[in-house]
Amino acid sequence: MLRTCRLLLLLVIASVAAVGCRPSDQRTVATAALRDDFGTVIAFGKAPERIVSLNPTTTEILFAIGAGKRLVGRSQYDTFPDSATSVPSLGLALRPNVEAVIATKPDLVILYASEDNRPAFDRLRQAGINTFAFKLDSIEQFRRDTRVLGRLTGDSVRANTLVDTVSATLERVRAATASLPHPTVFLPVWDKPVIAIGGGSFMSELAEIAGARNVYGAVHTPSVTVAMEDVVAKNPDFVMTGAASAAKMRTTASWQTVPAIHAGHVLVLDLDRTTRPSVQLGEAAVAIAELIHPGSVP
Repeated sequence: MLRTCRLLLLLVIASVAAVGCRPSDQRTVATAALRDDFGTVIAFGKAPERIVSLNPTTTEILFAIGAGKRLVGRSQYDTFPDSATSVPSLGLALRPNVEAVIATKPDLVILYASEDNRPAFDRLRQAGINTFAFKLDSIEQFRRDTRVLGRLTGDSVRANTLVDTVSATLERVRAATASLPHPTVFLPVWDKPVIAIGGGSFMSELAEIAGARNVYGAVHTPSVTVAMEDVVAKNPDFVMTGAASAAKMRTTASWQTVPAIHAGHVLVLDLDRTTRPSVQLGEAAVAIAELIHPGSVP
């Protein structure tokens, strides 16, 4: 599970029919205004029967909207929900084994939209396989891409219901914390070099919804490499990180130079819940709010 969480954090950092069935073989309608995160126009036609999802977030969404039984391949990191582990693992999510993907005879492949995946994306498209790439770095991208996946799989109703349910929980948390003091928080995701969550990440959005202010919220990218001296200068009220990182901070001299860490103001996140911009976004906001403002969310 720790490896899964680290992969999900790396995905945040990375933001800095049968085989041979081509789009011309199907009756599809292209919507020019709707594109994936590689800029590919998304065409909607017959619902796919064999799906490969090499992205933990999209795999989770597909199961949530009832398309899990159609998955014939996933990455080794796609382990949520538990039923996802019954889907054959095809290995890496970044730079995947294209031959292994093609061997599953998919009629839809979903990749994470990292430039590392561009060659695989191009090869799969050239092989005639309907392939799309999504980043899902922000809450709005979760809403958009969940609706897109609903249309692609032929179940817009369940997809829209999922989006509405998550959005309602997020708004409930936002309303509960709106009038409370908003302490500043630092969200590190890597230590060598020190990489922090920026304002372009859903994790920064969650912190703000939960009643805090990300000290690097003005940075528009999902993540940013920072100097320890800058973290010290920003003097956050709290540091929010996973259990393993929190333990390391307590015994590492460089981390102890951050006043919040030296004072023990480290809030331990449940990384399984808070590192996926997906079905658990609402629960993640509730959990973070409970850390910052205990008892604030009814």
